[in-house]
Amino acid sequence: MTSKIKVNILADGADNSIITSDGAGSFTASSSLASSVQSVGGIQMTPAFHAYLSSAQTGVSDGVFTKCIFNAEKFDSDGCYDTSTGRFTPTVAGKYYVYTLCTINSLSPSNVSLYLLAIRKNGGSLTQGVIDYRNVSNGYVAGQYCGLVVDMNGSTDYLEVFGHIDNSNSASMQFQGSEQENFFGAYKIIGA
Repeated sequence: MTSKIKVNILADGADNSIITSDGAGSFTASSSLASSVQSVGGIQMTPAFHAYLSSAQTGVSDGVFTKCIFNAEKFDSDGCYDTSTGRFTPTVAGKYYVYTLCTINSLSPSNVSLYLLAIRKNGGSLTQGVIDYRNVSNGYVAGQYCGLVVDMNGSTDYLEVFGHIDNSNSASMQFQGSEQENFFGAYKIIGA
């Protein structure tokens, strides 16, 4: 035996609508309910941010990991990303989905032989993407995407992005400068 309660409006004691239904399975929460849920950290996927390079980052060294400092933000819900240091330090503990795309350019054809992209937590590598041109014709532009779920303690844990490029002729290298080619972001996962 099952029990059902069928209503189109759920109201409080003062007859203020809390939730309304269209009778076809869709419902709408009142603005006061949405505000209340938000104020207690309810169904928010925050802290969250998305940063990018607004112009090329030059001075990328050959054969060493170089930090990519995404200097512009599309959004930063809680001010947890620092555009001057390239660090995301969330203030709420939990699991986060972290992602990055980083494109390099050697500014010289047939120059890049190996490109590694790493997301680091507290200085240690969490994940790494690899583009290896060593056994084929060398390239000079390479884009790499990395993403993963990571536990953060909400106080001291931080995330950064580093690129490592090996090139064959010591030409100048840079991280490309546009949101389409270089970005870094994260958001807290609800219920994880």
